[in-house]
Amino acid sequence: MSEVFQISLSDWHFFLEKLAVEWDVFVPVKINQFIDYKFYNSNYPIQYNQPLPVTPLKTFFLPFQENVVFSRSFHNKKLIVGVPSCDLQALNLLDEIYLEETSPDPIYRKNRENTVLIGTDCHTIRTSCHCMSYGIEPFPTANADLNLVSLNDSILLSVYTSKGEALIKQYLEHFKNVLPDRENLEMAENRRSATRRMLEEQNPNLPDYSTTGDLVLHAGEEIWQKYAKTCVSCGACATICPTCTCFLLIDRPDFEKVRQVDVCQYPGFEKIAAGEDPLHRKSVRFKNRYLCKYVWKPERFKSIACTGCGRCIDGCIGEINKNEIFLELSQQA
Repeated sequence: MSEVFQISLSDWHFFLEKLAVEWDVFVPVKINQFIDYKFYNSNYPIQYNQPLPVTPLKTFFLPFQENVVFSRSFHNKKLIVGVPSCDLQALNLLDEIYLEETSPDPIYRKNRENTVLIGTDCHTIRTSCHCMSYGIEPFPTANADLNLVSLNDSILLSVYTSKGEALIKQYLEHFKNVLPDRENLEMAENRRSATRRMLEEQNPNLPDYSTTGDLVLHAGEEIWQKYAKTCVSCGACATICPTCTCFLLIDRPDFEKVRQVDVCQYPGFEKIAAGEDPLHRKSVRFKNRYLCKYVWKPERFKSIACTGCGRCIDGCIGEINKNEIFLELSQQA
């Protein structure tokens, strides 16, 4: 399904306002120097075709803390606008984990069912972006119900799923000029090509996902000790990663059971009976994260565990750039 509609910005905002009466509508807005999702408000200037919301998409399906016995997170229907390709691709792995046929997670499944995702092309890149190095295009190719491109005071909406089609056709009667201009279609394709070129020029030597796994697996301890020196074990890298979803289950009174995000960089993450802790050394915890993402998860799942969003680079207090690690390993190989 690849039907494309063109509507004016004013009609698009009318659509969002109508939908926000019954749905939780989230849009990307600029907060200081960052972009993040906020509930739709006509006073907010929406940031179209820009990378990257601070909040990873996973948070809408797997909140940082949630009572899994009395959860209400899936009761509201959600529309999330402006989801970049890297976050959409991350859903491949999350779906494998939480929708596994033998033991699906009912809360995750309900959250996925009750959410419509509107992806977006990226027309600019950040210095940490490297999606194409791992075979991911800077525009949605999977898991979006609709895709949005903003051009010349118009919105191009591409329909990818029956869920997206059902939503948009409720409002087609209110829209004008629903057939796209050829000029805008060509401009959208040219923008995609330009973004691809920027990413290729920015990361010419970065190894691909599979090669990175081999490099990590055979790396000596010296490099992990070197880069772990500035790590403060804050866990930001995994918390904002779109594919990391380790958690604790905490029992509380009155049969409460709370699922809370846990991170492999925290001291005590793997502490067991009698105080044994295989990851007590910081450099070992540091290495463990990369082994998990590039070696162990590919052995267990079909989907990749890093989509090149670069959030871990941007959010690191210790200013650790994982791409610098992989480039150094590549030069040593």
